[in-house]
Amino acid sequence: MMPSITTSAASNSRVRRTALAVAKPVAFAVLLWLASAAGAVPIPGTPVPITLQTFVVMVAALTMDWRQAGAAVALYLAAGAAGLPVFAGSSSTAALLGPSAGFLIGFLPGVIATALLKGTVRRTVDAHPAAAARVFALTSLRYFAAAMIGCVAVVYVFGFAVQAVLTGAPLPAIILASMPFIIGDVVKSAVASLVVAGAASLRR
Repeated sequence: MMPSITTSAASNSRVRRTALAVAKPVAFAVLLWLASAAGAVPIPGTPVPITLQTFVVMVAALTMDWRQAGAAVALYLAAGAAGLPVFAGSSSTAALLGPSAGFLIGFLPGVIATALLKGTVRRTVDAHPAAAARVFALTSLRYFAAAMIGCVAVVYVFGFAVQAVLTGAPLPAIILASMPFIIGDVVKSAVASLVVAGAASLRR
């Protein structure tokens, strides 16, 4: 009887892990929609508004592996492409053809790059507060660097390129007009890194 019970427990554990692996990307796709539905802040000089979507993308990349994080963003983009009003301003397919298209499309390679670059949290055997604080600081810095490269640099490369092509505006002017976005995303990267690293340290 014991082997049967053990096999059943292992099977149930696999089912739970599979369900969680599917549920997390779906949950983050919904969060991306809620972040856009919460409202957008228009910025003078640029047709692209500020939303909390980049923050959600960062948290997704820092809390899931690259497959799950990529699936979450791909599901969100597919919902918009299918006509659901999930993008900023309750827009859908048209947003993928407008000035914001590069930023939206850039979320996918950006979230994958961040998830790959973040590494793993080092488990500490030493429970000394100084050791825990050092691990937290190093993890936060690593997460911040990953978010800046993937969710900021990669996303903006796509965003600037598409916006320049569609609007005909010179790239330096687009970059200058986007400085509030860049500054905001640097702050979001720092906050997301601290929050996720802190949550990871509490789980240990």
